[in-house]
Amino acid sequence: MSQCCLKGFKWGGQPQGKETEVNGQKCYVTGSNPDAAIIVIHDLYGWTFGNTRLLADSYAAEVGATVYVPDFYGGVVLSADLVDNPAEWDKLNLPNFMEINSKAVRGPEMVAFAKHLRTQHSKIGAIGFCYGGWAVFQLGAKSESPLVDCISAAHPTFLTKDEISNVGVPAQIIAPEIDPQFTEELKTHAVTEIPKIGVPFDYQYFPGLSHGFSIRGNREDPAEIKGLERARRAAVTWFKEWLVEG
Repeated sequence: MSQCCLKGFKWGGQPQGKETEVNGQKCYVTGSNPDAAIIVIHDLYGWTFGNTRLLADSYAAEVGATVYVPDFYGGVVLSADLVDNPAEWDKLNLPNFMEINSKAVRGPEMVAFAKHLRTQHSKIGAIGFCYGGWAVFQLGAKSESPLVDCISAAHPTFLTKDEISNVGVPAQIIAPEIDPQFTEELKTHAVTEIPKIGVPFDYQYFPGLSHGFSIRGNREDPAEIKGLERARRAAVTWFKEWLVEG
């Protein structure tokens, strides 16, 4: 975890969903499709981050799904004001934060949440941003009874080669050129190994853009606007194919 996981921009706009509790988790919910659902697994800024909720609203409206943004940080929320205030980043104890929110700690919560949604919806997708990227690959792991029907990972953090190689459902990766977390080695592994598995695979590459662009991109920068909109459309198209039309 590095400063690339903190930097970015807050977007304007008012989220349209509601805060509630789902399977014991605080959760932002938007949309109302009883059949298709999408789990959004947040980045470092957690489930309350306005940008994340705005994207969830977009998926709900354009895919036609019920979209869930659960709290997978145990009630701890980093202030959204940090996103464009690098002078405050050094005050954070990120190693401790990530220890509290490690894969071993939060992974079982995510699995339990997905299992619960399986009792509520017939089709489930999952998209993870940054921190959430490793999580969707674990939810989409090979299984006789998959937890989800498809996944999308945008500039994933903490993702391993083994997690990539173990994917068992249709997988999409949104990959910026400049990314110290989703490295060139991991990119090469993904595009080499996932096609061998035999699952549908969509690799979306964004030259010139950096880690975090699809969730914290600068809406005043033409290149980032183009990139984050393309990333959003790609995820919408992916989920439509596997959750609604497939």
